[in-house]
Amino acid sequence: MRTTTSFRSFLLLFVSILFSFIICSNAFVITHGDFLTCISLHSKTTSIPIYTPENANYTSILQSTILVLGFNSSTTPKPFLILTPLEESHVQTAVICSRKHGIQIKVRSGGHDFEGLSYVSDIPFIIVDLSNLREVNVDAENKLAWVQSGATTGELYYKIAEKSNILGFPAATCTTVGIGGYISGGGYGAMFRKYGTAGDNVIDARMVDVHGRVLNRKSMGEGLFWAIRGGGGGSFGIVLSWKIRLAPVPPTVTVFRVDRFLAEGATLLVHKWQDIAHRLPKELILFLSLGVANATAKDEKTVRATFTSLFLGDAKKLKIVMKETFPELGLNNNDFIEMRWIQSILFLDNLPTNSSIDILRGRSTVKSYFKGKSDYVRQPISQTGLELIWERLLNDELAVMNLTPYGGRMSEIAESETPFPHRNGTLFKILYVAAWNEVASSEKYINRLRKMYEFMTPYVSKSPREAYVNYRDLDLGETSKNGTASYSQAKVWGTKYFKGNFDKLVYVKTKVDPDNFFRNEQSIPSIAF
Repeated sequence: MRTTTSFRSFLLLFVSILFSFIICSNAFVITHGDFLTCISLHSKTTSIPIYTPENANYTSILQSTILVLGFNSSTTPKPFLILTPLEESHVQTAVICSRKHGIQIKVRSGGHDFEGLSYVSDIPFIIVDLSNLREVNVDAENKLAWVQSGATTGELYYKIAEKSNILGFPAATCTTVGIGGYISGGGYGAMFRKYGTAGDNVIDARMVDVHGRVLNRKSMGEGLFWAIRGGGGGSFGIVLSWKIRLAPVPPTVTVFRVDRFLAEGATLLVHKWQDIAHRLPKELILFLSLGVANATAKDEKTVRATFTSLFLGDAKKLKIVMKETFPELGLNNNDFIEMRWIQSILFLDNLPTNSSIDILRGRSTVKSYFKGKSDYVRQPISQTGLELIWERLLNDELAVMNLTPYGGRMSEIAESETPFPHRNGTLFKILYVAAWNEVASSEKYINRLRKMYEFMTPYVSKSPREAYVNYRDLDLGETSKNGTASYSQAKVWGTKYFKGNFDKLVYVKTKVDPDNFFRNEQSIPSIAF
């Protein structure tokens, strides 16, 4: 009798769960249908391209800009719809209908995403993919351009080069970065010591707010305009396009890239680099990449320091600067390569400099399993500290540490000018990268990277330990399901990304999106003050 009673209880529970599942599933289908009806009713001109899992192109469109293979598995949550707007009104419609029917919306501009926040969610969601909105209009005479969020930095550079060989823009060295997310996080690049971040050079924008209105700088107000130029994507609305101020570049620029190993005095060179890289002329940036390489034919390992430079001037001038500031690097005449600025874009992205610049219009890039983390350094690391770091690198064979020097124009702009706060007093930024090819190795490499990050604690910024918002890192603090973190939860990672600007971002968010419609796992929260 006891067994029969237990079985009946189990059966009742099973039926109850099944019934609830059927109800929820039916409600889900109804919501989808209502949403699609809403889309149809609000489409003013052409219909919006929509893809469902049953559509033949669904998978290819979904995977088109997923570069991190860890977010492209069979178990990764998938959107029930992908919308690829062809015009601004399509984005308005997507927002109006998503909000009306309570549907989670994810927006991606077709570039990189370290944590997949623009195309993964733990609840049912749709993706608004802006990759069709990629128009770039360059006004060379007035040194201005309008660029839509779905364009990549490579496409922007290409369009600028079509119109002028003495204009550029201080954007990313990687040419497959999507403009929308890039500028939303501030955006640094090879010319930011001369001209500041990409966000510093935005003078207007067009965006869809939570009510489905298209706003420009005047109609959105200075508070919201401030927030979108560095406050991170996915919090305030969907930026459609950006009006940017183009930067003068000389007809000839100079680059070099040289490797130095431990046996060649790399430790002393890196130590010296920390002292001088942020104090070099604004026209010069000297990147540093640290990794593990073979020292001999016997596969003995050593640390390799790669120094990569862009100088806005000719080789003769750069030779003088390097001889005066960093003679220890031991450069020779063959190291200095003169070229046009647009060729330097290819060089810095490790593309063949003799290639046609048409390569910048392509969006294909290497896909791998990947994890990144970031730090900022405000005090030089001692030689002893560097040697301990080398030991750690050699033991773990972490893929690479990329160091970007600050100073120059970045030290002149106030931390509160935009949400991007990493300004005066910053010596350099570190990007830690782990990449691997097999899913089975994921835990091993991620753990190594996290241990390296923990190991670096004594050497980096403190209170807060700063991080770059475009290198999203969910390790930095607690996140809540469906992007509904409390103020105290969000402030843990928010102060790392934005320092003292975090509270102003929360204020703006609460004012323009009080119901927290635009959200992700690390979006700015709306709170009641």
